[in-house]
Amino acid sequence: MILKPVKQGSRVHLDGERATRPARKLPAEKAMKKETEKLLERFADLQAALYAEGKRSLLVVLQARDAGGKDGLVRKVFGSPNPQGLEFTSFRAPTELERRHDFLWRVHQVAPPHGKIGVLNRSHYEDVLVPRVRALIGEDVWRRRFAQINDFERMLSENGTTVVKFFLHISRAEQRERLVSRLENPKKNWKFNPDDLEDRARWRDFTEAYRDLLSECSTPWAPWFVVPADDKGARDYLVAQVMVDTLERMDPQYPHADEEVLRLMNQIE
Repeated sequence: MILKPVKQGSRVHLDGERATRPARKLPAEKAMKKETEKLLERFADLQAALYAEGKRSLLVVLQARDAGGKDGLVRKVFGSPNPQGLEFTSFRAPTELERRHDFLWRVHQVAPPHGKIGVLNRSHYEDVLVPRVRALIGEDVWRRRFAQINDFERMLSENGTTVVKFFLHISRAEQRERLVSRLENPKKNWKFNPDDLEDRARWRDFTEAYRDLLSECSTPWAPWFVVPADDKGARDYLVAQVMVDTLERMDPQYPHADEEVLRLMNQIE
């Protein structure tokens, strides 16, 4: 099974716990773990070629509800390639300076340079989620932002940056279990934010907001993938598949060594 991108304009199915688990049967746990390891090795090889080529880049957007597994995914999947070729950015509430600019300003600054993979833990999509659900902006604003996001991502694509986006979709029951576990774990309870409970109380509103942005902003040049993420092993396996498939289609190539440079080998004592 490999995930398929959301079709632009379609109504995205996010309701029910079946949506947070793979629709098709995956390999058994032990076999899936081995397959994931192979995919991550391939991912690392392709990333090394992209870094050496230095002509294109790849932007990865990660979105999820609170406790959705973004940090875990970063460790398990994006921790495999050479860190020299990756750049990670986590977005929180906008700073005073960022509020004085358009909402895409802070994101454009961290778009990956050619040769690198940039991973955004949250992103410009926060600006069509939280303000909408909390009624800080009207429908005219967030719908206009959909078009601006699509144009922004098209511009990145046309200038050598491939864009791929993942929504890690967990169930309400799984979120509760993870939030409770977070509070009980002294190494993780620092991550708990009381606002998480406020957002959880608006579960349906966030579901509708996610459904709209997935439908409106999954484009041929910047597709969205809905990742059933209740099972962490399945989550890692499915994302690794998409990453390898994306990079294989990019087909990065190692530069050919200059003949004059190769002749220098005879001078090495």
